[in-house]
Amino acid sequence: MQSETAVQSTTAERSEPGVQELVISELDAEGVLRLTLNDSSSRNALSERMLAELHTVLEQAASDPKVRVLVIAATGPAFCAGHDLKEITRAREQDDAGLAFFESLMADCASVMQAIVTHPKPVIAEVTGVATAAGCQLVASCDLAYAAPGARFATPGVHIGLFCSTPMVAVSRNVSNKAAMEMLLTGDLISADEAMRIGLINRVVEAEDLTQQTMELAQKIASKSSMTLATGKKAFYAQREMPLAEAYAYTSQVMVDNMLKADAIEGMGAFVEKRTPYWQDR
Repeated sequence: MQSETAVQSTTAERSEPGVQELVISELDAEGVLRLTLNDSSSRNALSERMLAELHTVLEQAASDPKVRVLVIAATGPAFCAGHDLKEITRAREQDDAGLAFFESLMADCASVMQAIVTHPKPVIAEVTGVATAAGCQLVASCDLAYAAPGARFATPGVHIGLFCSTPMVAVSRNVSNKAAMEMLLTGDLISADEAMRIGLINRVVEAEDLTQQTMELAQKIASKSSMTLATGKKAFYAQREMPLAEAYAYTSQVMVDNMLKADAIEGMGAFVEKRTPYWQDR
């Protein structure tokens, strides 16, 4: 790994003049793509355009060999406040009372969340401020999550008569049933420490150190074989939905296939020979 970080912006190349970038992309020399939600005026709400930009950059990163790990961060006091309620309210003025827009919005959001889970590269959330509703869903969908002490998390839909049913999918796959139901039924904010205790995030890091520690972790992961990471991530999410015997049969075959890959041969050889492996990512 290189000690200094050479950063290039990928969002600026595709943005239109005079149009605010809702997702800023920066790729460093180690292959860590940092995605920053950049709509602090709406508390980084997952508007229709925010979801579209996020989906596009995730899709591009999946096929870009230069990208090895992704970090999702945000500007402003909120990580993400969920869907844009003003946008949703405006949609109610349409002839169908917003039905078509609501269906499209939910489909777009589900697509983004699934794109994170099925992404071949690890995705890490770096959370400062609040992450509520679909914003909490975004954190829960990431493979890893690190937060500042001041971060707060909630699925507060019950306060406005709208149960957080889609955030429930991601949250309930990260924490216990009772912890998830308490969040969903009360809508209460929980602290970063409580989020760590129930397994919603990995660790609480002092705010001034959060970005540095998150990026160092991302760079450590980026130094591994991308083939191995993609193999393991896919297998992790697939096996947890299977019965025990089926999961073992599936992962046994995954390991057999993995052992035949060039990077596994190189990695085991390097270990035996006590040298640093040279990854070919295949």
